[in-house]
Amino acid sequence: MKKILIAFDGNHFSKGACEFVKTVNNMSPVLVVGAFLPQVDYANLWSYSGGGMSGPLFVPLVESENSEQVKENMKKFESFCDKHGIEFRVHKDFYDFALPELKKESRFADLLVVGGETFYANLGTDDPNDYLKDALHGVECPVVVVPEKYEFPQINILTYDGTEDSVFAIKQFAYLFPEFTDNKTILVYVNEKAGTGFPEEVSIEELTTRHFKDLTLLRVNENPKKYFKTWLQENQGAIVVSGAFGRSAFSRSFKKSFVTDVIREQRLPLFIAHN
Repeated sequence: MKKILIAFDGNHFSKGACEFVKTVNNMSPVLVVGAFLPQVDYANLWSYSGGGMSGPLFVPLVESENSEQVKENMKKFESFCDKHGIEFRVHKDFYDFALPELKKESRFADLLVVGGETFYANLGTDDPNDYLKDALHGVECPVVVVPEKYEFPQINILTYDGTEDSVFAIKQFAYLFPEFTDNKTILVYVNEKAGTGFPEEVSIEELTTRHFKDLTLLRVNENPKKYFKTWLQENQGAIVVSGAFGRSAFSRSFKKSFVTDVIREQRLPLFIAHN
């Protein structure tokens, strides 16, 4: 049985995150822990970040753990779990800064699920916002970021660039979601140089074919940004598996964070894991 942590902020309740956990629980029972983060003092955001978003975002809370909004979200969560027969716990002891407390909670979970469109969405105009980016960097377990509307995954898209993080993410996905390993699975390698083969092709194929029964290798060389975006849009009902939130070969091919692009534009569930 997996222990899954769902993080809700004080102003938003992610139905998409709950629906994801519900379907996973139907496949194999889980314990889900609802972590309820109070509303942050986004009015003072700029003073706490030194006038910009370059450093870690430690934003003060403006409400106690007993706020009416947090209570309402807790009731929604508890009712949802009761209705669908999901074993659950509620954690709400976020007294100081939300992100350090969330990091500690994630240390004792197998997986964190967050709604990419709702998680502290009031903090910025970017999607994903800077607070979500900090959360993805800092947590100590794999993360699934889900949009509010999506098809539950029937296809696995494993992004691979030869790095340690990309291989680690693929392994963690297989270990945490054995229920997904029968799905159609595509291992994708992106490189702008024509004719470039998969890094360590024999080794990565040996590993992935042990876990995924219906595996295809796909190499994208020509205009990867344009081609891969179009290809992703044609693969609704997929979950994308990625390594660290950073400047991987995928990121460089997209001229920005590949993870950000998937969350903002593709609206697909995204699995992220890093060492």
